[in-house]
Amino acid sequence: MKLKRVLIRGGGDLASGVAACLHRDGWQVIVAELAQPLVVRRKVAFAEAVYEGTVQVEEISARLVSSPSELEGILKNGDIGVCIDPDLEIIDSLPVFAIVDGRMLKRHSDLGNPSSIPVIGLGPGFVGGENCFAVIETNRGENLGKAIYDGEPERDTGKPAPVHGYSLERVVYTPDDGMFEAWLEIGDAVQEGQALGKIGDKVIFSKISGVVRGLIREGIFLPKGTKVADIDPRGKKEACYKISDKAIIIGCSVRDVLNDLFNKTE
Repeated sequence: MKLKRVLIRGGGDLASGVAACLHRDGWQVIVAELAQPLVVRRKVAFAEAVYEGTVQVEEISARLVSSPSELEGILKNGDIGVCIDPDLEIIDSLPVFAIVDGRMLKRHSDLGNPSSIPVIGLGPGFVGGENCFAVIETNRGENLGKAIYDGEPERDTGKPAPVHGYSLERVVYTPDDGMFEAWLEIGDAVQEGQALGKIGDKVIFSKISGVVRGLIREGIFLPKGTKVADIDPRGKKEACYKISDKAIIIGCSVRDVLNDLFNKTE
């Protein structure tokens, strides 16, 4: 008997939105992550379980596991299982119906996905019918969430979607290599020009006023150009703890593709 069980590569905010939609639809969800995820919107990312052991995103709990047997128990308990497994070794001992690649690679590369398992890709880097079963459009616009079975999605724009007229201004990147030290927390109000923390000996500042919607975990060595903070100019603290509408739209599309495929193969 087939299990509605899916493995998601990556546990960032978009991949976690997909995980939430599938979990709510009755799928057993496993999230495979790196040993040191670099997630900015940490309050809505199941990747945080790598550091915290357990996390809750909205009403859904996720737990870090170290073995397939432990994972089985967590899934049966109705939680999401998170494992440190960048090479997807878990599927050798724990079968899954499909893989969702939510790493947001944004470029073509060797994906390393098992050819025998259907793969749903998120965004640029995937070509429907070539390196995945289907790819989901992740750029905002009229095609957001569209499932593409033959062809590729729109190219990465390199710019965050505008919020209240701010695009690149609302995102902060590391100016150099170094260890990150945070001076604020997610949910804090911030003013234009206020210090967010420092990278090595360089202080980083917010370019706009708003609320800190995302902030990378401190104590991690970051290479130059790493996204470190996301400032929401709308200033709504509750938005820091809610899965974005974009992630939900993408997640619902993945759910529909997987349910259709699952029903056709019964």
